[in-house]
Amino acid sequence: MLDYPLGVLLILSPWIFGFSDVGGAAVTVPIVIGALAIVQSLVTDWELSVADVIPLPVHLMTDVAAGIVLAASPFVLGFSDEGTNAWLPHVVFGLGLVGAGLMTQRVRETPRDARGRRSTGAATR
Repeated sequence: MLDYPLGVLLILSPWIFGFSDVGGAAVTVPIVIGALAIVQSLVTDWELSVADVIPLPVHLMTDVAAGIVLAASPFVLGFSDEGTNAWLPHVVFGLGLVGAGLMTQRVRETPRDARGRRSTGAATR
C-alpha cells in the first residue's frame, strides 16, 4: 500500500531534500526507481492495482533489488561526497524498500473467485 506514495516521494526527493542541483545519478536514480515502483504497483497481482500481471512475490523481490540499488547508489555511483542531503535519502529509502520487500505478506488479502477474478466479497449465484 505504501508503493504509490513512496514512488511519488522518491520522484520528488531531489527537490524535497535539496539535492536537485547535484544532478547526474543522484537525481536520476530515485526518479527512475520511484517511477518503476508506481508502474510495477499498477500491474502487480494485488488489491490496489489496475491489472494483475506481476505476481506479488516477484514484485516484492523487485522491491528488495531496487532497495539495494538505491541504498548502494551513492557509494557505487560516486555521489556520496556531495553532502548528507544527497546520499542519506537514498540509503534510508533503499533500506526501507529492502525491509518492506522482505516483511510484506506474500499472498493477496482478498481471494479470487472460481473464475480467477477478484472477489468482491458479495454473495454470488
